[in-house]
Amino acid sequence: MKNTALTDKHISLGAKMVPFAGYNMPVQYEGINAEHAAVRNAVGVFDVSHMGEFILKGENALNLIQRVTSNDAAKLYDGKVQYSCLPNEDGGIVDDLLVYKIDEKTYMLVVNASNIDKDWNWIQKYNTESVEMHNISDKTSLLAIQGPKAAEALQSLTDIDLASMEYYTFKKGTFAGVDNVVVSATGYTGAGGFEIYFDNDHADQIWDAIFEAGKALNIKPIGLGARDTLRLEMGFCLYGNDIDDTTSPIEAGLGWITKFSKTFTNSEALLAQKEAGIVNKLIGFEMIDRGIARHDYEIVDADGNVIGRVTSGTQSPTLQKAIGMGYVTKAFAKEGSEIFILIRNQKIKAKVVKFPFTK
Repeated sequence: MKNTALTDKHISLGAKMVPFAGYNMPVQYEGINAEHAAVRNAVGVFDVSHMGEFILKGENALNLIQRVTSNDAAKLYDGKVQYSCLPNEDGGIVDDLLVYKIDEKTYMLVVNASNIDKDWNWIQKYNTESVEMHNISDKTSLLAIQGPKAAEALQSLTDIDLASMEYYTFKKGTFAGVDNVVVSATGYTGAGGFEIYFDNDHADQIWDAIFEAGKALNIKPIGLGARDTLRLEMGFCLYGNDIDDTTSPIEAGLGWITKFSKTFTNSEALLAQKEAGIVNKLIGFEMIDRGIARHDYEIVDADGNVIGRVTSGTQSPTLQKAIGMGYVTKAFAKEGSEIFILIRNQKIKAKVVKFPFTK
């Protein structure tokens, strides 16, 4: 089991630690609902240093990225971030990721913790033009400072004008007295905020500085439990649950990051799928009857016929109702459709709703 540079800090704060993607990670501190509310209403800090970071450098770095990712990275400018995915050769997804354009010949890819080796090997397989690749995952720390008060909490620590940063852009600068920190206006909560990348050696210094600077705003440490409820309220996919090696980006509602203006891995088959029309679709649903849908529960129609399966489900702390995501046959994917979740062999009524669950 790997630790992040801040594991001891989490333990000293009384975090409940759990194994996650091969790392010892904090799942909660004072409780998921309280931590969820802190991020939605104010500001909270997640240690997400388990995520993977690759640097791709050279004349052909963009060519390689264009070949292996579904989105059009040619549209990126220096300091811009793009959400994308790595399609596999069978219609599924190797991983979803972020692409950072540092300059004309340098890019950073941010991948999911559980897929670091898999993604590295996948990209390396297509690296036929000698692109320089560096896996900096083990030496890089990543903090996500999320919530409507994030800019206010952090501004005293940097000369970068945080409030003026556009969504999905980043800047490099000095942060909490540390040089060469990447400050990115991104996140996985829908609550606004920033993600900050830096060398492990500075982890304690930066963590302490953030909590000191945000003290007046009641800044709080947040675990992976609230990260999951926050992303689910926004309808953001979680790799391994809502998307995986068997799910198509078109079926997953990721057509917006699947650009057929270029050729990429399996693009021909995905275009054919898009043109022919999908069979299954990822939908959001709210429970009408009492019950919480869990990963892999069956979704059925009124007659009990299986029409799909749940990929994620929880009790929404914001809405105070049970919500979920899952794949259903297209006939049941329309907003307002009545569906049922099989919970302990009981048909529990739900209805299809639009993403995001919370506005």
